[in-house]
Amino acid sequence: MRHQIAGYRLGRSKGARIALRRNLIKQLFTHERITTTRTKADAIRGDAERMITIARNSAKAEAPIKMNAIRLVESKLGGGKEIIKKLFDEIAPRFAERPGGYIRMFKLGPRQGDAAEMVRLELVEE
Repeated sequence: MRHQIAGYRLGRSKGARIALRRNLIKQLFTHERITTTRTKADAIRGDAERMITIARNSAKAEAPIKMNAIRLVESKLGGGKEIIKKLFDEIAPRFAERPGGYIRMFKLGPRQGDAAEMVRLELVEE
């Protein structure tokens, strides 16, 4: 039994689960909108919002603190200099005054093939 165990396993091994989360978060930051299943969206939403918060809080910080934030996000995303640059230079400043809730989730209904509940994740426009 999996009582009181946090996180979503998503029917994958640990390595595949980490890769899936990284890829979904990278796609969200790149396109600012993705369509996926609700379970996968729930699995990545908190991590993506945490990364935006880290980038937002380091925007007005000194150079060593900002570099530490970049390294922290880079370790969670597994690389991708362009995505990290976009996160810190374009996405985070948009949410400078917002206290949280950077990602919106729209329900789209069931998928045709297997009836999985589909959602659209997108960054909130202000």
